[in-house]
Amino acid sequence: MSGEEARGFPAFPAQGGRRSTRGKSWWGRAWVQALEDTSLDSDQLRKGRRTANSGQVGTITISPGRLAATVYAPDDVYEAVVEVDRLDDDEWARFLDQVAARAGHIAALLDGEMPHDLVEAAADAGVPLLPGIGDLDPSCTCDGWELPCQHAAGLCYQAGWLLDEDPFVLLLLRGRSRETLLEDLQRRSSTAAAAVVAPPELEGVAATAAVSVAGDLPELPALPPKLSLEDLVVTGTQPLADLEPATLPLLVLDAARRARAQLNALLSGAPDPWILDEWQDSIRLAADYPVLRDRVAAAWDRPAAVALGVRAWSYGGAPGLDVLEHTWTPDPGEIARARTELQAAVDGDLQVTVDHNRLTTAGAVQVQTRLDRTGRWHPYQLIAGEWQPTGPPDRDPTAALAGPDGW
Repeated sequence: MSGEEARGFPAFPAQGGRRSTRGKSWWGRAWVQALEDTSLDSDQLRKGRRTANSGQVGTITISPGRLAATVYAPDDVYEAVVEVDRLDDDEWARFLDQVAARAGHIAALLDGEMPHDLVEAAADAGVPLLPGIGDLDPSCTCDGWELPCQHAAGLCYQAGWLLDEDPFVLLLLRGRSRETLLEDLQRRSSTAAAAVVAPPELEGVAATAAVSVAGDLPELPALPPKLSLEDLVVTGTQPLADLEPATLPLLVLDAARRARAQLNALLSGAPDPWILDEWQDSIRLAADYPVLRDRVAAAWDRPAAVALGVRAWSYGGAPGLDVLEHTWTPDPGEIARARTELQAAVDGDLQVTVDHNRLTTAGAVQVQTRLDRTGRWHPYQLIAGEWQPTGPPDRDPTAALAGPDGW
């Protein structure tokens, strides 16, 4: 099957209070980062955010390699289009290999999540699932020369909202609909099962005899659906005297989600979720549930540290928080390769100093990239005398520092 299909999404109404255009999910933020890294005009991006929030973007149509919408500006009506390279058949085959390698990847996609390790494994196999710098090709019927103009930028920001809710939107842009992708996976699974050759018969106890000792083994449980706050029924438990009533349901929801993540890891054979200490878990809570941030900051009496930690976690999760607070000594060859890539990426000499897993460049704007223990580089900038994370990580150290404030 070709995977050709188009989906239409109703127009977003005007967003009261200005909805964030940064994206809630890490893959949504990566989409926005690709847009902003591509743009040469920050003023058009600012206008694009205003366009996205104002309700001027009409129905969004997404098809393989293309998203389009009519933008109803105060002065006229425009047709905005953004094109994305589609994956070819060989790239899709490699991507399907990565999805099929773990049952948890399929379950996560169906649950509306895009696992970090799936995207990274696909990238390692030469499949660029998420767009990078220059991968988005915007156009518009307005007479603006900027790429993107404010109308195409507004469309891109709203596409990030769609990606937050459904990662299959990204897969459709790359060339496969949800139905086609799942059919391809089913077909590959059936083919693989039919190709299995029975192993040679070995001496030993028959399996039925061995199982009969303990009785029939139970079926593995199905992964329960992801809960939302509205799904909870918290009764019979009163919060502590110094705990706001609204906080208890959030903590119950968080416990349920963490238990589900642990079960998903067990069922899929994935590594256990990152083990966190009390401080790291507090930062995770503050990042996942913004209403708790003030309480977390007050509990630790470190409001600035909590704010910085939340920013690092929002960009890079637990590995992002780890590189914010700790250094470690990676393989020297990895550091040498990264240093060479940074120096080759600019026209002229670039002074790069090395401190464990941190590479720092000299210049009017001091920037730094930090290697985490999963092989990704996190961009930092020296702001008011303090190193602060400035974007999501990337396996390419030059891409990690290629934002508008980078070198």
